[in-house]
Amino acid sequence: MRPSGRNLSEMRPVSIETGVMRHAEGSCLIKVGHTHVLCSASLEERVPPFIKGSGQGWVTAEYGMLPRSTSSRMRREATSGKQGGRTVEIQRLIGRSLRAGVDRQALGERQITVDCDVLQADGGTRCAAITGGWVALRLAVNKLMKAGDVKTDPLISEVAAVSCGIYAGQPLLDLDYPEDSEAGVDGNFILRGDGQLIEIQMSAEGATFSRAQMAELMDLAETGVSQLVEAQRKAVA
Repeated sequence: MRPSGRNLSEMRPVSIETGVMRHAEGSCLIKVGHTHVLCSASLEERVPPFIKGSGQGWVTAEYGMLPRSTSSRMRREATSGKQGGRTVEIQRLIGRSLRAGVDRQALGERQITVDCDVLQADGGTRCAAITGGWVALRLAVNKLMKAGDVKTDPLISEVAAVSCGIYAGQPLLDLDYPEDSEAGVDGNFILRGDGQLIEIQMSAEGATFSRAQMAELMDLAETGVSQLVEAQRKAVA
């Protein structure tokens, strides 16, 4: 049995509440079990210098965890004067994942920054941030389209992510913290709504894994992402 009591292929309850921030062009609060992430998207009529004049837009992301998002207080990274390596790695992952679902030429020379702030962590924060970040991005792009600032929809497909792993020899979908911390194999799977793969992060955390086991986890991930995409579509409908 899983510590959570869920079936091996059962997701945690997922909810996405939109319009939770007054000033952001797009925002949502995504809850995946006890993991809660606040996501916002901000539009700027500028792009980074390295693509200026290209006619293409840019989507980037920032990520952070509040001090009491975990069981004991974390020190704010701002007090140390720099971001930790984990934070930098995760926000780069979020940015490149979201860009994989964007036609940057159709977006035009403007930047959308997606901010993901973890209010409460119980495993899978980067996956929830990507999934909720796409909802915030979709809402921001809807405003651009409504205003007539873009001619065609620059979003190619939904982007969602889910964790899978091997715990006590069994493949599991959507690991919470107790499962993730004890998993022999841990993986994050980022897919588009049309089924195209964006990124897979897998590592042996205490046990190696076979190609067949990886295929099992991939099947679980596709099941989980399909449910997340359905939740995204309902949220922005």
